[in-house]
Amino acid sequence: MRVKSFEKPEELLSSLCAQPLVYHGVSRQSIPHERLSIHERVYPFGWLGVLGDVPPVADELVYANSQRGFALCSMRSKTRSRYYVQCPLEDHLTDWSDERFWRELKARLPAALARELVTGPSIEKSIAPLRSFVAEPMRFGRLFLAGDAAHIVPPTGAKGLNLAAADVRVLSEALTEHFRHGRNDLLDQYSDAALARVWKATRFSWWFTTLMHRFADDALSLRLQSAELDYVAGSHAGPTTLAENYVGLPI
Repeated sequence: MRVKSFEKPEELLSSLCAQPLVYHGVSRQSIPHERLSIHERVYPFGWLGVLGDVPPVADELVYANSQRGFALCSMRSKTRSRYYVQCPLEDHLTDWSDERFWRELKARLPAALARELVTGPSIEKSIAPLRSFVAEPMRFGRLFLAGDAAHIVPPTGAKGLNLAAADVRVLSEALTEHFRHGRNDLLDQYSDAALARVWKATRFSWWFTTLMHRFADDALSLRLQSAELDYVAGSHAGPTTLAENYVGLPI
């Protein structure tokens, strides 16, 4: 067996990010293939993320859709920020120096925000592929799936951890009723109840991803995306729907 060596940590990280996505855990593989339906969409880009000890450019999340692609500015603390830019899946971390990242991020932000952006050395850098994935049902006999074992959403809608927590809450209530009172109805309903929320969050994450990212340069796609952004920003119903889904639908 040949083992490849890496002189720099970023070369190792870049190599790992270039590998096919795998799932942690083996539980779902215990379900017979004929009893499991897999739904998946892999998006043709990734997020290059940089963590730095720099003050955030704004107190709120900043989502940017520009001709150069998507960008996101988020706060970790008053002195630490996490920033992202859309990048091709073929890119490697070694392609992106800190200087190139900050230059590209500024180019994708509105001019007023770009002037306020504080830059500095990165303390962590990674490229994350984006995908939508749902496996159903989420129960097979005494096996119950939850979180990433059953579903993955692109991070645009910030729904991954929320969905996992919702699964655990629904399943914990069902297990509590089973062991305390001998009820099985909630366990029998778990998969349908969890998937109802999962599919709504998957739809929102897909919609928000298509709204904010550059997929193609054909005129029709760009005009449709521009019209959708104008509707979301300029109507009463658009922001209401966005806020309801972003904050989270009831469990």
